[in-house]
Amino acid sequence: MEKLVYLLWGDADPGAGDVLRRQLLGRTAPDLLAAGAVGLSVNVHDSAASEAPSPAPPPTGEDPHVAEVSVWLDCYERRCGIETSLARLGMRSAGYLVVESLYDDYGTTPHAGRRHWPDGERSPGVLTVALIHRPERVDYNQWIERWHGTQSPVSADLQPRTRYVRNEVVRPLTDRAPSIDGIVEEGWPSARHVADPMLFFRANDKRELDAHVAAMMESVEACLDLARLRSTTMSEYLLRPLV
Repeated sequence: MEKLVYLLWGDADPGAGDVLRRQLLGRTAPDLLAAGAVGLSVNVHDSAASEAPSPAPPPTGEDPHVAEVSVWLDCYERRCGIETSLARLGMRSAGYLVVESLYDDYGTTPHAGRRHWPDGERSPGVLTVALIHRPERVDYNQWIERWHGTQSPVSADLQPRTRYVRNEVVRPLTDRAPSIDGIVEEGWPSARHVADPMLFFRANDKRELDAHVAAMMESVEACLDLARLRSTTMSEYLLRPLV
């Protein structure tokens, strides 16, 4: 089983996101399942997700990534029908073969109960989907150790995550795909938890907030190229989860 992640770039307007959501769930998702997807999830920046600002938006003039489509196939080489279906959206897109680590799922942290909603229904809360890059000064083994061994537990301790999926990019699958080293999906209890720093960093006062932010920044700067970090808030739809 192999996981493929396809990113879509476009208009960050919530209305455009709602139109895209309807297209993805109404037409594209059935096409992807018919094309052989064994598992499928769709994340999209729609009006519900836009209630929270993106933590690391792109600079002015650069389109944001507005959707992430994750597809599980028995073999990545049998993806022609998948890419044909996504191409019908007429949007800039890129596909990647990834290795997934499900660090935390619903019900494994104190911030959310186990999943109880049906496949295809919007997940509670809001998701942030971040595109990350390994700093040039850090070699691969150091990067993995810092990302997996340090940053993951530090952020789990300091932030109210409900779900955390690490996707390490193995290689791009489509022509002219931007260079990306990792795609990170993080779930939060509500849009307020992303918008309010006190909630986002689990702080009770300004002093604790400053301490938590400093600890987070020390960990993040050791494993990420912050100048290239891009993050978008999205709504999550688990259409055919593997777990």
